Parts: sequence; structure tokens; C-alpha cells
Amino acid sequence: MQITDKVFVVTGAGNGIGREVALELLRRGASVAGVDLREDGLAETAALAGAGDRFSQHALDITDQEAVDLLPMQVTAQHGHVDGLLNVAGIIQKFVHFKELELDEMRKVMDVNFWGTVYLNKSFLPHLIARPEASLVNVSSMGGFLPVPGQTVYGASKAAVKLLTEGLYSELRGTSVKASIVFPGAIATNISGNSGVAAPGGADSPEEAAAKAESSKLQPLPAPEAAKIIVDQAVEKGRYRVTVGKDAAMLDRMVRIAPQKATDFIAKKMASLVK
Repeated sequence: MQITDKVFVVTGAGNGIGREVALELLRRGASVAGVDLREDGLAETAALAGAGDRFSQHALDITDQEAVDLLPMQVTAQHGHVDGLLNVAGIIQKFVHFKELELDEMRKVMDVNFWGTVYLNKSFLPHLIARPEASLVNVSSMGGFLPVPGQTVYGASKAAVKLLTEGLYSELRGTSVKASIVFPGAIATNISGNSGVAAPGGADSPEEAAAKAESSKLQPLPAPEAAKIIVDQAVEKGRYRVTVGKDAAMLDRMVRIAPQKATDFIAKKMASLVK
């Protein structure tokens, strides 16, 4: 779809990939409603963008269904309509085995990663269907198709986002909405810090840890480069499935060819992540 003069909602716009996606869309002439839990993060994004009224700030908790249900009205009041939704916000879990992870933390990870995405999709879909062309992009993870030790619930939440989006794609065929699922690999962000989790071995995320286990030659992709791929492939081209980074593409191929072998390989390589 053409991006110039379109209106996009981006969650997680106060930091990391979400911020860079918002900035990339703004650079291409779009208007963006940035959504994030942190007001200060959104203010920083607004300062970086320098886009004036084309960037609106919406500080809310995406796990609050009532707040999310009010968001379309707030966005359309400022921008007139909505042409695209990009669900980028997400958190990881502590690097511990499933049996050691508290149920409250499991619920938190599922609430943010899965239910937050569900709420946004549910609230904005009627607005997207009403547009001549629209984009619906949900960000999963490399951990959504390949299990990482110590990140079982995180992976489950991202696998749920994967199938949710694939189901939406199936149901939206023949409409004006293109649904895309995105699988980032190791991206240079601060998801561990934003999730309140200390990642072992200097890795910032499960994806980065998996990439290091797979090959010491793979380096995390800078967030602006990841954002450009997402905007190019998922938004502009409307591709059904987008892998972000060489690590995600390589491990995606591996798990398709030999899923058990790929799982055993990562489990052995990354056994040190958890005690």
C-alpha cells in the first residue's frame, strides 16, 4: 500500500522496534498514533520525529481492554481515520524453566504479548475494513517458531500471535485489509530492560541469545534496519510472512526442514541460559 498521507497506529512506539517503525512511517509521509505504556518514551519519540501534528501520543496499557476500546475514537478524532495497525509492543519472561516461573509472570507475558494484540486487533479491525486499502501487522518472534530454553511462555505467547494473524489473514482474504505476521530475529533493542528481566550472557533478548548460539558470526540487526524491513515488506508490499534478519531466516528454514533437530540443536547450544 502507499504510505504517504496514510494513518497508522503503532504500539510500543516509545522505544525499540516500535519507535523505529513509527519514525520510518513518519519519514515516508504518514501520520502515526504512537501507543506506549510510558509517556516519557512517547515524548522522546515525538522529539526525535519532529513531525508536529502527524505524530500523536497515546499513553495506555494495552492489557486494559476498556482503554484500548476507546483508542480508535481518540485516534480518529486527531487523524480522521486509520489505515494501518502495527502491533509491536511485547515483553519477555525471566530466563528460568517453566516449572520455576510464577503464574503471575506467565499471565503478564500472555496479557501483554497475546491479549494486548487481540484487544488492538479487535478494536481497530472495523475501522481498517472500512478503508479502501489497509494494513494489519502483528509482530511475533523467532521464538514463536523455535523454542528457546528459559523462554517457554514467551515463545508460547508469540506462537499464539503467529496463529492469530494467520487466522486473520485467512478470514480477511477478499477484503481491503492485508494481514502480515513478522518474525524478528536478534534486534539491537533494550527489551530485557523494558521487560524488567536480566538476560544472561550479555544477550538482550531470547532472539539474540538464539542467534549467538546458532552462529558467532551473526550480529544483532540495528533497530532502524529492522523497522525498514517491516515497513517495506509488511506494510508496503503486504507480504503474508516476513522474517527480519539473517538469523531469523536461517533458523526458520532449519525448523521447517527438521523441527526436532532444530529444537535439540538450540536446546543444547543454549543450555547455559538457565540453571
